[in-house]
Amino acid sequence: MANIVEEIKQPINEEMKLFEQKFYESMQSKVPLLDKVTRFIVTTKGKQMRPMFVFLCAKLIGEVNEKTYRGASMIELIHTATLVHDDVVDESFKRRNFFSINALWKNKIAVLVGDYLLSKSVLLSTDHKDYDLLAVISRTIREMSEGELLQLEKARKLDITEEVYYEIIRQKTATLIAACCEIGVLSNNADELLAKKMMDFGTYTGMAFQIKDDLFDYLSSNVIGKPVGIDIKEQKMTLPLIHTLKTAAEKDRKYYFNTIKRYNNDPKRVKELIDFVKNSGGMDYAIKIMKDFQQKAKDILNEFPDSEAKKSLHSMLDYVIERKF
Repeated sequence: MANIVEEIKQPINEEMKLFEQKFYESMQSKVPLLDKVTRFIVTTKGKQMRPMFVFLCAKLIGEVNEKTYRGASMIELIHTATLVHDDVVDESFKRRNFFSINALWKNKIAVLVGDYLLSKSVLLSTDHKDYDLLAVISRTIREMSEGELLQLEKARKLDITEEVYYEIIRQKTATLIAACCEIGVLSNNADELLAKKMMDFGTYTGMAFQIKDDLFDYLSSNVIGKPVGIDIKEQKMTLPLIHTLKTAAEKDRKYYFNTIKRYNNDPKRVKELIDFVKNSGGMDYAIKIMKDFQQKAKDILNEFPDSEAKKSLHSMLDYVIERKF
């Protein structure tokens, strides 16, 4: 899978190398403690899929320029800030096999670092008068917060319908990928119509990405490092489960609803529920919906002339639903 990511990066290799330096510069401050934390962030970075979307979408209609780099840095600053805040909320002490910031520097510092990164993303746009990019990231931050809160509110009652699930994942996950694609073309002065089209492309891609993530919870062979059934233990209602409960007989629905509500820490009951989801077609249904979203994204991409960037974005769409982690 690592080779696939390297292949996707091919048309933007040089840009990605230069981006690392620019991203680090965008985080720097006069506070030594902050610099120590941001240095740690840079050394423990992930696959950087989001900046890749920014650069590839920019190349789809033109060239990568200084505004593209600023846009990619803004996205990565928001993404990093939300991960730092998520680790505090989830009381998680590990991220990508490294200690999380709250594990190393405690919650108070982690929250303040997250706030600092968010403010830096806003300042990066206002300092350069990139007001079109500022509008995109402001909307993105609002939607991500709304998505998290909607999920928390619904999790307490466990009354998530399929429609509500789509809205949660659109806001929580897809909105950031949509912002990457929109910012990529806006950095090349795209008009409103093209910006909206690329936002839709990113939304469909993000929806497919999140459904794939939710499927990992039911795969005993997942190498994501996430224990099987963790979403059930955390009472997270995801698409395979929502569909299974919606189509189940009343007796089964009550029984498995009870598993989620009261026996979500009982390994035997959790395994039983996972098997029920698999045997009831819950996973097949989620895979079908995931592929529908992927196809919608591909349809938009196919409107563009052939290029190396278009080819890489097609590969990225395949990677999104075929990845093993």
